[in-house]
Amino acid sequence: MLISLRGGDRRFYELRESIQGISEKMLAQSLRALVQDELIWREVESTTPPQVTYGLTEFGRDIGESLEELFNRLDERIVNPR
Repeated sequence: MLISLRGGDRRFYELRESIQGISEKMLAQSLRALVQDELIWREVESTTPPQVTYGLTEFGRDIGESLEELFNRLDERIVNPR
């Protein structure tokens, strides 16, 4: 989710579409935990139905960058083993 949000703020269903194989229940639980840990923020617009947008906090951007570097290194290692 942190890597997905590095591309910009997203709504719940945009996040679900960007993360393969995640259920709505697991996405909702994970988002709640990330908001509580202050890695992401959540904004609710009082429309009908409510529109909920998520984005990275400064701390989340830092962590997301580190994770992306790690995943890229792992991917290189798996695709191009030495």
